[in-house]
Amino acid sequence: MSVSTRGTLLLLGLAGLLAIAGGALLGWRTSMPETTAVMAAERSPSPKESTGTAGMTIRLAMSAAFVSESGIGVYSRLAEYLTHKTGVQTEFISGLAYGTINSMLEEGTVHCGFICGLPYVMLRDTPRPAARLIAAPIMKSARYGGKPKYYSDLIVRQDSPYQSIHDLAGKTYVYNDEISNSGYNLPRYRLLQLGLTKGFFGKVLRSGSHEESIRMVAEGEADASFVDSLVLDFDREKGFGHAAKVRVLESVGPAGICPIVASNRMPEEIRESLQRALVTMHEDPEGRKILDEALLERFTLVDDSNYDDIRSMREAADKAGFTHIR
Repeated sequence: MSVSTRGTLLLLGLAGLLAIAGGALLGWRTSMPETTAVMAAERSPSPKESTGTAGMTIRLAMSAAFVSESGIGVYSRLAEYLTHKTGVQTEFISGLAYGTINSMLEEGTVHCGFICGLPYVMLRDTPRPAARLIAAPIMKSARYGGKPKYYSDLIVRQDSPYQSIHDLAGKTYVYNDEISNSGYNLPRYRLLQLGLTKGFFGKVLRSGSHEESIRMVAEGEADASFVDSLVLDFDREKGFGHAAKVRVLESVGPAGICPIVASNRMPEEIRESLQRALVTMHEDPEGRKILDEALLERFTLVDDSNYDDIRSMREAADKAGFTHIR
């Protein structure tokens, strides 16, 4: 899809705002400087599908979701689909850190987002909750049992000698982000369960994304990583990235899957319109094609309690004083 002039202006404006106001938030990130890709949904809404919000544009951000970065086009097509079904122009934004998107949801500079379960819990469990659930995906794969859940997969290189997590003592470990559930919260809880809290790894690196963690393990820059099972599944199924060069030692979970959430600054009318479009998507031939491409069965309504498993693991680590993987 070509990028419209409007999309280009939004890209430049957003990048400038981030450079000025978001530098402090991004200073700790050790991966490559983040870039913002904004793909405007260019399809004009059908008049009969309009909800009375014509002329408004909503910004949909993605930090963690149901496909890898290699499948980024899925989100562009989803934005187009939502524009068509709701009558509200939808623009897709990617390339931002987890913490940055949380801040933008709090401020209302993005209206909704596909985000990791832990950042959702962080937004929700405050005196003034900054986000509300819209829906969550249910994956096609049998391993997920038809529920809005997923796993954290511990990967090593295909030809490595490691057979269990205990073989990784003193080795180099890489994670994606400190507020990632599958990349940090679940692995930390697993290490806590095993009593491996006193400097188990020889070296710990930060990659900035699951895809980069997979690459680093595949190319021998790190020995192991816990990564999002959805990202790994997608790249394996599609033959993308370095997924074929790694194998899974064990999986941790299940845990609440990455939801799509709305900023509390988004009008309730629009949140409900998006929700209707998403949870009925599997009944629509056009929507079914997008879901199939993303390896999704459907979107479903989900309650906040779906993320209690994430809360309990985080609380256990905090109570034990095990805040950093080492």
